[in-house]
Amino acid sequence: MPYSIAIDGPAGAGKSTIARMTAEKLGYIYVDTGAMYRAMALFLIRNNIAADDNEAVSRECRNADISIEYRDGEQVVLLGGQNVNPYLRTGEVSNMASVSSTNADVRVKLVELQRKLAEKANVVMDGRDIGTVVLPHAQCKIYLTASVAVRAKRRFDEIIEKGGEADIETISREIEERDYRDMNRANSPLKQADDAVYLDTSDLTIDEVTEKIMDIAKQKGIL
Repeated sequence: MPYSIAIDGPAGAGKSTIARMTAEKLGYIYVDTGAMYRAMALFLIRNNIAADDNEAVSRECRNADISIEYRDGEQVVLLGGQNVNPYLRTGEVSNMASVSSTNADVRVKLVELQRKLAEKANVVMDGRDIGTVVLPHAQCKIYLTASVAVRAKRRFDEIIEKGGEADIETISREIEERDYRDMNRANSPLKQADDAVYLDTSDLTIDEVTEKIMDIAKQKGIL
């Protein structure tokens, strides 16, 4: 049976970076579920669907053609056959994904794909409800988090490094609002699985966090 490592946590905790590095070290497939929800959000935006129009979201999400390919070890998210990786990290897409991901029909469509991936190969999968809903039987579960201040600073630095403009107070407020939505949504809210290991990355480097997860995986019998 394939091994699964589930990494959950709030926005900006470093889940994607850590999950990708862990997968590379283990030779596992990295599955960025957040990117899949972002692709769905992009689909809805392109089709002029309002985030709060649940009926339209439920109707239109069934028409979304979302798939994953791996090219040179990297996950490529395809929307209607187009590589949409460059479009998935905008603020507009992030906000739409946070809202549309609460829609039950959206989650059913994407969770099915995520589970199929884990049934076929060893995976490191990150998101909001991997250990609690998508892969409840994962052999290793991590709840990765960091303070709002640290997460806001990371996002601020990322935007500035890319030549953009940002206000750290605005970013902090948006993170707090998104945390509240993610933790209080009716469908699959963000929470730590009972058997997940809590890991605060506020004062840790990326390499230190990755090593800690490798140690946890070893304790769980994966290595």
